[in-house]
Amino acid sequence: MEKRENAIDVRGFIQENYTPYEGGPEFLSGPTARTKALMEKVNALLKAESDKGGVLDVDTDRVSSLLSYPAGYIDRENEIIVGLQTDAPLKRGVNPFGGIRMARQACEAYGYKLSDVVETEFSYKTTHNDAVFHAYTDEMKAVRHAGLLTGLPDAYGRGRIIGDYRRVALYGVDKLIEEKLKDKRAYGERNMDEANIRTLEELYKQIDFLKKLKEMALLYGVDISKPAQNAKEAIQWTYFAYLAAIKEQNGAAMSLGRVSTFFDIYIERDIAAGILTEESAQELIDDFVIKLRITRQLRTPEYNDLFGGDPTWTTESVGGMGEDGRTLVTKTSYRILNTLYNLGAAPEPNLTVLWSVRLPEPFKNFCAKVSIDTDSIQYENDDVMRPVYGDDYGIACCVSAMKIGKQMQFFGARCNLAKLLLLALNGGKDEKSGGQLAPEGKSFEGVLDYKEVRAAYHKYMEWLCRLYVNTLNVIHYMHDKYAYEKIQMALHDTEVERFLACGVAGFSVAVDSLSAIKYAKVTPVYNEQGIICDFKTEGDFPKYGNDDDRADDIAKDLIREFSDELKKTPAYRGAKHTLSVLTITSNVVYGKKTGSTPDGRKAGEPFAPGANPMHNRDVSGALASLNSVAKIPYECCRDGISNTFSIVPSALGENREDRAENLCDLLDGYFGQGAHHLNVNVFDREKLVAAMEHPELYPNVTIRVSGYAVNFHKLSKAHQLEVLKRTYHGRI
Repeated sequence: MEKRENAIDVRGFIQENYTPYEGGPEFLSGPTARTKALMEKVNALLKAESDKGGVLDVDTDRVSSLLSYPAGYIDRENEIIVGLQTDAPLKRGVNPFGGIRMARQACEAYGYKLSDVVETEFSYKTTHNDAVFHAYTDEMKAVRHAGLLTGLPDAYGRGRIIGDYRRVALYGVDKLIEEKLKDKRAYGERNMDEANIRTLEELYKQIDFLKKLKEMALLYGVDISKPAQNAKEAIQWTYFAYLAAIKEQNGAAMSLGRVSTFFDIYIERDIAAGILTEESAQELIDDFVIKLRITRQLRTPEYNDLFGGDPTWTTESVGGMGEDGRTLVTKTSYRILNTLYNLGAAPEPNLTVLWSVRLPEPFKNFCAKVSIDTDSIQYENDDVMRPVYGDDYGIACCVSAMKIGKQMQFFGARCNLAKLLLLALNGGKDEKSGGQLAPEGKSFEGVLDYKEVRAAYHKYMEWLCRLYVNTLNVIHYMHDKYAYEKIQMALHDTEVERFLACGVAGFSVAVDSLSAIKYAKVTPVYNEQGIICDFKTEGDFPKYGNDDDRADDIAKDLIREFSDELKKTPAYRGAKHTLSVLTITSNVVYGKKTGSTPDGRKAGEPFAPGANPMHNRDVSGALASLNSVAKIPYECCRDGISNTFSIVPSALGENREDRAENLCDLLDGYFGQGAHHLNVNVFDREKLVAAMEHPELYPNVTIRVSGYAVNFHKLSKAHQLEVLKRTYHGRI
């Protein structure tokens, strides 16, 4: 295998050595007896974890890091790929660098007490959370408390940074240290301004943690100083790099990147040399995925309200096309999807298919079949992303693309667009508390005039976008200072391009509310304090999700307007502003914090997730709903446009073959319009009702919720009920 010796160039290595595969799944192998036995032990642990309320054990005495724990195993004699976050499977570590208060609360939520040793140690340290609130203005605190800006990464690790974990396998750690030392010497010759001094300190930390990465691997008797020589080593080396990241950080999303085609190079070489059989190759991938499935972080109850189901977003991007026209689908693209059969359906890793209309048809059909059988994978439009990011990008979290090892993201949570509209109608007053939250303006009376409302909405959008970006600047300055991702950034180029990932929630509520004001007759209803508490809406109005340009044009205009306003305020470290229409499961929390809206939604009711139309308002069929979402322009939403789609099996056809074929056609049609993302669920609502009422009978029911998958039983009752209220399309 050729490898470039003078530069870090994983993509070049892949392009020169991988073997595209355009055939079908007939070569795949089932689980070995060893794999089955290991999975039995894992399933027993998962049941014990569930029986204990979702957390099996917490180590409260140590601060999680690369060298905090001795080697840990599920079954030492029978594991092929080794390494655990702590010294025992499913035991959670504590990471107080994000905030000692959060660490304490997370422990207490599950009946544990953070040790006095850790409490004392961090009484002398400034944490990320402490520092953010030291710098926050009163205005920032107020909009955060009110739920106008919410889900901000000021009380948890920001995540959404994809280390290029493949570099450890391809080059070995010594080479990576050598390259970082070269960069440090080069920066040392520059003028010592603030930016260069900071980079020098960060390079020191990166080099230090690369050395610690080698020490961590040696705890398992493995030397990763040199490049991996075979498939087992390539997978093990890569996993150690990822393991180091999740030991050091508890980021909201700790994505894996894009490893399957990289692994395939080593696997196919070993098969050709007689070192591996197809069965043993699949066994390696199965073992690797088992480790990814048991990744755990310790979270606060507030975090779990926002991001329901205990996700880690171990996102692996599969498939896609190369810039040279060759498919990046390989046999290992099949192998990693096959784990959903060999090991059973599961939410992690967050398997994401990079869909192109030019993907090999057998692979398309296989993906559709896996979707129908497991509800465990999501799709993103490679034909939209490849021209922007090239052909070696990955998905961070749910829908956010970036070049692996060359770009990173400052995660920014989201703005509540529905609440912002109510704020504009109330002259800057919070509809829930009645307090003056924003600059004082006109409070609307009588029948609402669309042009006047839009003008007021824009005025408050200008105010909030500036405040939003400045709030994120505070957060990420402090995160870099007090909770810097040392190992993840060590696996990036030193000269890295940065994005500031902003987002919106309540999107379809805001769109339908504006449509109601424009096309129907909407009159505010006031409480005793003169605050609008409800609306009287007379007449019908077009709803987003029915392929009606009257509503869909409002959606497009609103997202462009918000994106343009964000870009007017400079971002920390020169980051480029991006925007997502994505809520995770926080659409429930946002709804609780928002009063009644002109579209007919009542106070406290959940929003639709992401870019979805509001529950059961997309009444014109599946294609009409998809067509509406497809109109949202990706150039304004480079952080991603999440659409979670549910359809009953019979709507796709009478048998499995017809359903897979029709789902492929649906995906081709949707993405052919330039749409960005689709979660696919194929089931009847009744199945989820049964799973909610009898969770013990449905421990493995997996659903896509909003950019990620969860075991349904791990969702709170409020989140489950919201999922049940969504549209389940009965016809295409």
